[in-house]
Amino acid sequence: MQKNFLLAALLISTIGVPEISYAAEKKGQQMIFEGLPGSSLHGSILGWIAGQSELQSLGRADEWLNSPPLTPTALRGKVVLVSFWTYTCINWLRVQPYLRAWAEKYKRQGLVVIGVHSPEFRFEKNIDNVRREVKALGVDYPVAVDSEGAIWSGFNNNYWPALYFIDAQGRIRDQHFGEGSYEQSEMTIQRLLAEAGAEGIGADLVSVDGRGLEAAADMANLKSRENYIGYKRTQGFASPGGAVRNKPHLYQAPAQLRLNEWALSGDWTMGSDGAAVKKSNGTVTYRFHARDLHLVMGPAAAGTSVKFRVLIDGQPPGGSHGIDVDEQGNGTVSEQRLYQLIRQQGPIVDRQFEIEFLAPDVEVFCFTFG
Repeated sequence: MQKNFLLAALLISTIGVPEISYAAEKKGQQMIFEGLPGSSLHGSILGWIAGQSELQSLGRADEWLNSPPLTPTALRGKVVLVSFWTYTCINWLRVQPYLRAWAEKYKRQGLVVIGVHSPEFRFEKNIDNVRREVKALGVDYPVAVDSEGAIWSGFNNNYWPALYFIDAQGRIRDQHFGEGSYEQSEMTIQRLLAEAGAEGIGADLVSVDGRGLEAAADMANLKSRENYIGYKRTQGFASPGGAVRNKPHLYQAPAQLRLNEWALSGDWTMGSDGAAVKKSNGTVTYRFHARDLHLVMGPAAAGTSVKFRVLIDGQPPGGSHGIDVDEQGNGTVSEQRLYQLIRQQGPIVDRQFEIEFLAPDVEVFCFTFG
């Protein structure tokens, strides 16, 4: 093993390290790479040299969706693409059209795409939520439910989305973290299928047109980054007096917010991973700069729903409304998931977003942008 790692280090120092993708989420922290070199790489040779088979950890899945349990023995001779995801991750949602297209295009040549659902938020451990989102998001390939993180640990993974390319002998031959590099990823699939003896692969690459949540981010205008609502990881919280932890508190919004500052107004309880509105008309205000604004949220109790109203610069969003609100900014939160609230059509400048909940008992967790 030591010799293998020494050889790997020597080869990496010789061939250099490729660039990693521009956006991925690390456990507890979003990672924005924007072309910086690092050890999370496309073209990884470490798994190939060591001859490891992380596929063994699939046996520790809590449940399988869209498929009977898949074992290393059953996958022998197949090229496997393992995708770590969690259903509220906007970075993964923008990768999903490619995963879906690859699974369909190369299934006859022996590619098996496996989505490993490893949750970030506590409600993503709820199997009913996972089943609903698998269907709603068009995840039609096999899904290993990894609610306790056993497969995540087995792969020593740290990111959503993370792609692991495994050859027909069960060896990790490549890996990619984050969005982007889709052509390189597909060419890796083609190469591994060819090595396995598959025919009719061709050199053409898929072309996808992501819609809604799956649309590629407008990186040229993206000046706001993912931000959590809970006190443990939030940034830019600007309500006077700061956060009052784990007990109800009457918050106010300041007269003015700077870019990427946010505030609560009304009766809220802020926990470590989110905040819950305790009375009607609680609001969240956020100063942002991006084409899209999303909010991870849900009703505090299953089977309930709460209406809300969204404003941008004090006015209904009109044509800049997201898929989960109408032109007047009206929407309903009825499920624990990611909601697209704003998709701007005009010039992208600093804007002030506000969401008001017309009844209590809603939990909000995280803002993401695109």
